[in-house]
Amino acid sequence: MAARTHPTAHAVRRAGFAPRVVLAVDVGGTHVKVRRSSDTEVFEIASGKRMTAARMVERVRETPAGRAYDAVSIGYPGVVRAGKPLHEPFNLGAGWVGFDFADAFGRPAIVINDAAMQAWGAYRGGRMLFLGLGTGLGSAVIVDGVLEPMELAHLPYRKGRTYEDYAGKAGLRRLGKKKWRKHVTKIVEQLREALEVDDVVIGGGNARRLEPLPDGVRRRSNADAFTGGFKLWRHRPAVDAAARAVT
Repeated sequence: MAARTHPTAHAVRRAGFAPRVVLAVDVGGTHVKVRRSSDTEVFEIASGKRMTAARMVERVRETPAGRAYDAVSIGYPGVVRAGKPLHEPFNLGAGWVGFDFADAFGRPAIVINDAAMQAWGAYRGGRMLFLGLGTGLGSAVIVDGVLEPMELAHLPYRKGRTYEDYAGKAGLRRLGKKKWRKHVTKIVEQLREALEVDDVVIGGGNARRLEPLPDGVRRRSNADAFTGGFKLWRHRPAVDAAARAVT
């Protein structure tokens, strides 16, 4: 095995490591999107069922953004515990669980749930709920600067189906736009009341289809994922709460 060329996790935390250039990687089922904090250009890489973790790193490092950086933030489409993917992704290839991203990228790396990374980019204070309307339903809550990824998608909603069954891509196809919008609005209100938040942000690829927006809801773009990835290295309490590990 090649020798590590990046600081250890202990050294990073002890020294208060502050990278100048952060590489943010937003991993999705159809595309992997990449951007550096030092420039504005976004690079897209086709993903899909053959995209393994090793292949993802290889393709990212082939882009101009992947050639010079000090640290990496990775938004992973699945559950992350202790800074590591807990399960293999549904829409991608294998090899993500147990993969050493820091070693592969050659720099310190944070792995976080993709919805949580986007939520952190949209946060502006207080108690915020983020819902990502995409293939599934991503979710995260931030309370007074503490970021907590959530798994609300699979909670029961109605008729034996989950929130994701209604708000996700399959629900949009099954219900049609009009009924889908009605149920998403109802889900927003239920979760807002249950979680006692004062700010709700809708993101994800299908956020543009939610029109008109429910009262008190902000719509944000997927670009927030990059902003969130950059912020993770500047605001360490969020890293500790959301990732709980730097490798």
